[in-house]
Amino acid sequence: MAVTIDQIKALRDRTGAGIMDCKRALQEVDGDIEKAIDILREKGIAKAASKAGRVAAEGLTNIKVCHECGKAVIVEVNCETDFVSSSDKFHALVDEVTDILLKNDPKTLEEAVELTKDAFAEATIAMGEKFVLRRYVVFHAENGQAYGAYSHMQGKISGLVLLSKDCGDLNKALAMTIVANNPSYLTLADVPSEIRERETKIAQTEVAEDPKLVNKPDNVKAQIVVRKVDKVLSASCLDVQPFVYDENKTVAQVLKENGVEIVSFVRYAVGEGIEKPAEE
Repeated sequence: MAVTIDQIKALRDRTGAGIMDCKRALQEVDGDIEKAIDILREKGIAKAASKAGRVAAEGLTNIKVCHECGKAVIVEVNCETDFVSSSDKFHALVDEVTDILLKNDPKTLEEAVELTKDAFAEATIAMGEKFVLRRYVVFHAENGQAYGAYSHMQGKISGLVLLSKDCGDLNKALAMTIVANNPSYLTLADVPSEIRERETKIAQTEVAEDPKLVNKPDNVKAQIVVRKVDKVLSASCLDVQPFVYDENKTVAQVLKENGVEIVSFVRYAVGEGIEKPAEE
């Protein structure tokens, strides 16, 4: 029996499930909406969908490295409560999701969500919360490159760094430095132009309104603006930040001493940038 658009819409309105899930359920029962609802409930899809409007801002970050295949993945999975985030079941879910991403190497978040949706639906049935794969990155090491990884506060913050070569204990130390310093960029040259333009406008306003600089020549004011902008942006650049094991040295100095370069890095902190609703 062919399933109509109206039937799919009616089922979706009652369960909150996805279009394709509704279509498949209706096809299984020849268009009987009540039976289709039962199928969705049995699969946990309706229950999971009913929680879609909740905000998931707790959770864990996780890292896994596969030296044999040369891949590494860093991931953030969110849940609704801190209680669930500390449970063994949730830790197992995060491990499962991390393994799926490492094995399948999805190229987009949409693809990753599709790969992990069954694991999340089952977890919602078991734990009664909304779970979200918020973000992930898969790195690929080549030509002798190596990874450094570090997780802090039982997975609340994690850092993953890809290095041009293996430097033993320094690998992890650099990942720890990334976790501690929270850099946004590797060097000033990596700062996006729109960020620099925004900071430049702020600095120009500050210089223009500073009574001590009123009589300074325009070229001097321009130099002051550049210095102010570089100072602000440098605070977010890893290369000039202090090394975690010797704060008298910058990361750039440590890299030079060891003849190694940072190819790429990622730092995740659980829930950063997620706005939680006010408590009622």
